[in-house]
Parts: sequence; C-alpha cells; structure tokens
Amino acid sequence: MASEPLKTLFFPFEAEALPLPRKGAHVLFLGAEPGFRLPAGFDAALHLVQGFRPHFRALQAAGYTVAPQAEGSGFDAALVLAGRHRGQNELRIAEAIERVVPGGLIVVAGGKDDGIDSLRKRIDALLSLEAHLPKHHGVAFWFRRAGMDAARALRAANPDLVVEGRFRTAPGMFSFDRIDAGSKLLAAHLPDNLGGNVADFCAGWGYLAAEVAERSKGLSGLDLYEADFEALEAARINVHADPGPRFFWTDLLTEAVERRYDAIIMNPPFHSGRAAEPGIGADMIRAASKSLKPAGRLVMVANRQLPYEQVLAATFSSHVEVARDGMFKVFWARR
Repeated sequence: MASEPLKTLFFPFEAEALPLPRKGAHVLFLGAEPGFRLPAGFDAALHLVQGFRPHFRALQAAGYTVAPQAEGSGFDAALVLAGRHRGQNELRIAEAIERVVPGGLIVVAGGKDDGIDSLRKRIDALLSLEAHLPKHHGVAFWFRRAGMDAARALRAANPDLVVEGRFRTAPGMFSFDRIDAGSKLLAAHLPDNLGGNVADFCAGWGYLAAEVAERSKGLSGLDLYEADFEALEAARINVHADPGPRFFWTDLLTEAVERRYDAIIMNPPFHSGRAAEPGIGADMIRAASKSLKPAGRLVMVANRQLPYEQVLAATFSSHVEVARDGMFKVFWARR
C-alpha cells in the first residue's frame, strides 16, 4: 500500500494539473519507495534511486530499474519524494536540478508532518515555483529547471560534516551531526580482549567500527554491515583497520550473512519511520546469534525501556547488563 506522500507526489498528474510525461521520456525518481501506483497513461521510463536496502530490494522485486545513488544526466523530468530530513530533501532537489535537462520538470512532494510546507517556501525563495497542490495530508509543488544557481545554494547550505574532527557524514544519515549517545556508551564498555573476526551490525557511518579498530590489537578481520548506502559509503572513508575492513550493503533481517564471527558489536534501530518497533532490534539480536561462532560474543546497546532481555535469554547461553545510564543499557552476551 502506498504511503500518503507517494500518493501526493503523483496526484498532480492524476488531477491533470500537470500533463503526463511523453511515452519513453526518462524520469529520475529520487527517494523512491515501494508501493506507488502510476497514473493511467504514465508511460515514462522511470529511473528509481533508493539507498535504503529493504526499499531497494522491494522495488527491484517489483520489476523497476533502481540504483542506490543517482547516475547519469539529461533526464526529461525528476520526481523527488521528501522525507523528514531537511538537509537530505534539499540535497535531493539540488541533484534533481543538476540531472534534468534545461526546462525539465521537477515535482517534489512530502507529508505536512514532515515539514513539506517549509521546504516549499524555502525552494520558492530560491526560484520561481509554477504551482503547488495539497492532497493526502501532504503537498506537491513543481518548477522547471532554469540554471544552476538554486542547486549551488542548496549544496552550499548542506555541506558534508566532520564530526569530532574525524568522521565524515552527511544530512539524512542516522545521528549525522553528532556521535549517538548510545554508541558512545557502548564504545566505553567494549571488552578489553575483543579480537578475531569482528563485525559491526547496523554500522551507520562507522563510529563503533572505528573505535574497535583503534582499540583492538588482535583483529583478524573487521566487517561492517549497513542498510543505508550513503552511510556505508561514509564508513568507507571513516574506518581504517589492518587488515582492511570489508563493507556490506545488507538488509540483515532478510539477507543471509555468509561469514561467522568471534564477536559482533551492534546498536540496532528500533524505529520504522516515526513508529517504535522493538521487534526490529529483537530480530537483529537473532540475526547476530546466527552469525556468531560457537561461544562468540555479542556486545550491544539498547534504549533502557526496550525489553530485549527475553530474546537474549532465548538466543544466547548467557547475557549480562554491564552498563546503564539515564537512557541506555549495554549488554554482553555469549552464544
């Protein structure tokens, strides 16, 4: 079932506020999510861009051409699905401007709860919008490419960041402007004798893996698994180890891990969109157990209200809480 912003994005074509693209036109779709329904007669060739691995795989399974990052130029038009991250939305609009032909149509849509009205006003201040249309608890707006000034302004307003002088990040990544407090607590309570083949599940832009590489002298391998393509690309810059780390763009809940590890570190997500879903973290714990060697160790952090003790007890031979603060708790578990 399509999300409300997806419905909003295609509504201007359904309402005939915009003409349908000509047959065979090449349309870039940034931030594409599964479940959208094309209006009748929408016969353009869609080039979907989605860096979140579960969405990417769902779109592939539905038969679409999809890539984790935009490629090519000269597109006749672009669609931009806006989300909750202002900087990421602005960078996607900049990319759309850069990749469509002069005069090419760019349509942007998002939910009202995600700040689409403020985004519309921001873009309207940079260039001349043709129109906007509210529907499905969201707003769609559109304009034509006229030069590159707006794209340059949007990129200048959203540069790559360097967190604590060490880590390259970008808007839209989890905790892109600071080290997550839970990850900091976990890093402070890593075992002293961590070694062998180690994996970082849900590695993000690489903070925990970098800490392991810096502190552990007995590493024989360090692998990072992450579902966010852009975050994993940042981790390639941020994490250095000997031997060199390996990077896997993977949905750990649906894709098998081939290698077995002596230890896994993990700060698992527990949200899907805005909704809290502790089941995601529980499934990550099960995935980690399957990926450990006998007697292998899991070192993980979780929000202190999340009831992971039961799944740890069912999945590991032993577990212990080794640290807690006002928000988080750290577990060590043995397979």
